[in-house]
Amino acid sequence: MTFTEASKILGLGPNEDPRIHLAEFKEARERIAELVRTAPNDTLGDRYQKGLIEFDQALAAVQEHLEATGLAAPPLPPVPVTSPQDATTRQKKIPSPAVPKKSPAVDFQTDDEPAPRRKRTLSIFAWLLIVLLAASGGGWIYLENERSKTEQRQTRIAFLERQGSIFIENRRWPEATQAFTEIESLSPGSEISLLGRRSIEAGMTEEQTQFIGYWTGQTLAELEVGRLDEATASARQVLDKYPNHAEATALVSRINAARASQSRTATLTAARAQLDQRKWNDAIQTAKSILANLPDDPDAKSLVADATAAREKAAANQTKAADLLKMALARDQGQFDQQSLDWLREAKSLDPDNAQITAQLEKLSSYTRTLRVPGDFATPEEALAQARDRDRIILAAQTWKGPLVINTAVDLQSEDPTKTTVECSPEDGSAITIGPGAKGTRVTGITFRHKSFAIGTDRFAVALVRGGGAVFTDCRFNDASGHGLAVIEKGQATADRCRFANNGWNGVAAIGEGCTLEVKDSESLGNFEHGIESWDGAAVILTNNRCEGNSRNGIHADNGPASATITGNQLIANREFGLVLDSAGTGKISGNTARANLLGGLVIRAAAANLPVTGNQALLNHGPGLILEKGLSPAAYTGNTASQNASPQVLSNANLSQHEDITPAKEPEDPKEEAPRAVIIVEPVPEP
Repeated sequence: MTFTEASKILGLGPNEDPRIHLAEFKEARERIAELVRTAPNDTLGDRYQKGLIEFDQALAAVQEHLEATGLAAPPLPPVPVTSPQDATTRQKKIPSPAVPKKSPAVDFQTDDEPAPRRKRTLSIFAWLLIVLLAASGGGWIYLENERSKTEQRQTRIAFLERQGSIFIENRRWPEATQAFTEIESLSPGSEISLLGRRSIEAGMTEEQTQFIGYWTGQTLAELEVGRLDEATASARQVLDKYPNHAEATALVSRINAARASQSRTATLTAARAQLDQRKWNDAIQTAKSILANLPDDPDAKSLVADATAAREKAAANQTKAADLLKMALARDQGQFDQQSLDWLREAKSLDPDNAQITAQLEKLSSYTRTLRVPGDFATPEEALAQARDRDRIILAAQTWKGPLVINTAVDLQSEDPTKTTVECSPEDGSAITIGPGAKGTRVTGITFRHKSFAIGTDRFAVALVRGGGAVFTDCRFNDASGHGLAVIEKGQATADRCRFANNGWNGVAAIGEGCTLEVKDSESLGNFEHGIESWDGAAVILTNNRCEGNSRNGIHADNGPASATITGNQLIANREFGLVLDSAGTGKISGNTARANLLGGLVIRAAAANLPVTGNQALLNHGPGLILEKGLSPAAYTGNTASQNASPQVLSNANLSQHEDITPAKEPEDPKEEAPRAVIIVEPVPEP
């Protein structure tokens, strides 16, 4: 460094003697050294130290110049270190002042410029140097700090962006929101923050849609199969998270409605079971529990009416049974009497729980021979082989193997009507057959069934009356491959308080001229064809029966010239019509109720025009209440009631076409009955 350069650094004027400023140089150097010692960080300390070195180099250059001119000044003393921390952190960095080899004491002061002004000038330049050094160091530090802050902010933003994306991917919405909120605070209006928030909104919407879709779908699936508790739990998954969700709220309403319907159905089933068990009062109370919430429920009203009528009828039956008992007691001469026995049997049917009637019947029956199975005979077949007319055969409460064939007028009874069954395979024939010689046979309290179901056009009935005569009381005819009970070949049969259920064709069928079928106070339920059917000249008397849930009609009568007396029957929820009267020569149709049948209530064809049809009621059917074939005058049927049916209530002038003829089954040696195939299509005939 030259003397001129050093003079500029030290603030010396031209020809100014530096020796007069030694104290100022010392003070300036101490201030620069103090800056080095007290620098807040190494970077600033290095900057100050660089200035100190430059200041010392300037002093050294001045000393060399003075030496060269023979005017050397004494060296500046070293700056002391004031603290242990300064000694350890800065001492090695503070150089000692340059020391010249010679220090001649030469006075450079001249009269050109006063000393005080030169001192002031030098002091200004020294302080200017200090300020410049401080300012340059502080500016650099500021820029460095700003650059460092920017880098740190960008690094943080990049980290938060990655972290927020991971949170979105894992659907951790609060953490993702927090991450992009911080980005917004670090960089207001940032595109990254905007895109992140949009991704969160889209993800939350997608998650909500998927969540709601899954649980509402699960709710519907459970609802469809009737698992209402599970359906409710699924719907609550949505409502707990989104309390006002419309679809889930609507589903809960549907579940509640289904629950009410399910409860109603269960209550109706219980009431019908009580009705079947002749627990009239219980049935009435159960049905009324529905009416308490649903005052206009038609099924509950019907059950109350049916149970009330049955109770009243039971009371009337008890009165009649008491009269029959009185008559039988008056005729009792201590010996067999057929008339008294018939009276007592009828009394027993009317009032089965009357102990006095039971005792008297047992006494009168004892005048005849009693055969017990097991006991006297191992099987019913063995007992029947040895039986004579008027013998009584009592079967123990168990399942007995058929088929049984009866050709004598015996009285076949069970010890327990609820536990005594005769069954056989459908290929083996009917479980019981009443032959031509069995006129006056009575069968009481036995269930007849097929063990399995045989398909094909020829199927056996589970019970067959073939030319003989029999009275079935309190019997069950279930699960037949063909008809439940069939009457053929001029057979005569009466079914009293019996049940025909789930049979492959009709519940009861009478086929052919000369046959007579009487069914009273019985039920024909859920059969694959009609509840009760007669055709080809058979005559029927059907009184106070319930035909419900059959796959075709409740009652179908196509008797030709034979009579049909059909009164007081309940024809409910059959898949076609309640009653179809194709043909009959005499009789009457009165007091029947056709309700909730799929195609309509009552159908009257022209071939039955001679029969009076009055006092019948058709309601709540899904087709017309009363259907009259073309040629029948509606005026002749005004004594019937049709209401709340599908329009029209009365369909007159109808075209009833029968696609297949109904023909009687031809009986082979082992008789099987072929089911009739009749299809009625109802079409109104245009008015001319």
